[in-house]
Amino acid sequence: MYGKVRASIAAVGATLLLVACSSSGDDSGGDKPKPVQQQPKDKDPYWVNPQGKAADQVASYEQDGKDDEAGLIRRIAEQPTADWVGPENPEDQVRGITEAAEAADRDALLVLYNIPHRDCGQYSGGGAADGNAYRAWIDGVVKGIGDRRATVVLEPDAVLHLVDGCTPQQFHEERYHLLWGAVEKLKSSKNTKVYVDAGNAGWGKPDQIFEPLKRAGVQKADGFSVNVSNFYSTADSIRYGKELSAKVDGKPFVVDTSRNGNGPYTEGEPAERWCNPPGRALGEVPTTQTGDPLVHAFLWVKRPGESDGECKGGPKAGDWWPEYALELAKAGKG
Repeated sequence: MYGKVRASIAAVGATLLLVACSSSGDDSGGDKPKPVQQQPKDKDPYWVNPQGKAADQVASYEQDGKDDEAGLIRRIAEQPTADWVGPENPEDQVRGITEAAEAADRDALLVLYNIPHRDCGQYSGGGAADGNAYRAWIDGVVKGIGDRRATVVLEPDAVLHLVDGCTPQQFHEERYHLLWGAVEKLKSSKNTKVYVDAGNAGWGKPDQIFEPLKRAGVQKADGFSVNVSNFYSTADSIRYGKELSAKVDGKPFVVDTSRNGNGPYTEGEPAERWCNPPGRALGEVPTTQTGDPLVHAFLWVKRPGESDGECKGGPKAGDWWPEYALELAKAGKG
């Protein structure tokens, strides 16, 4: 079991679009903070949000004269991280993100994390009230994307929790229908790529999850995702992904490398090792040039510096935690 970013994002829309359009303007204003830059499109086609929490932290440190800290957090701020779509007004949220990404000639990276009975009531519990509410929410997301380019990671944990006993049996059939329907609707947008979440190398039971993954619609998707919000090494994640791929008709996959630079935490209470573990590090930077045709991308799906939950001194799930962000950046590959 592992925690997830709380499904909320900063305000989006006209302000994001304005910043995206103006970020390449004159930077000669003396003491003005250096703007956050996009990565080279050929290696990393995903959008860097110039108003992300890490970017705000960079500006704050620079204004306070904390140049070393600002430099460290810039290692996070200038890499694309996923926007986790919140429960309210999904159409407006997603339109703002995708329009800003389009203005920067980049692809939006979205996480949809609103399935009913989400996270089994743990730190990131919640989700849509029922199946109809979820379908309406997905409809809003699809309308917000339109024909703009977007890559979607669909419902971290949702399939895994059907297999590991966390989600009660009476909700299983509905969840399969909701995930299958979400894949179909998302793929109706011609420039949307969809990856259904498929757990992580620590759980490591492809024989148990591959059939549920098929029932969730992975055949209609572009592939699946592994290691979302977790810490397993890239090598272990690829090994797990390939073993699972062989059981789902060779589907490719993406790997969350946001915080896996030092691998998983192995001390303390086993049930809480996933939650804000100390001594972790940024992993490989996001890229589509992985050197392996089965691995479509290394992504930062979890946003480095945001808390897993109220454990080990952390704030609530999804809140920015600058001290943790600094530790990740100091130790990381990013």
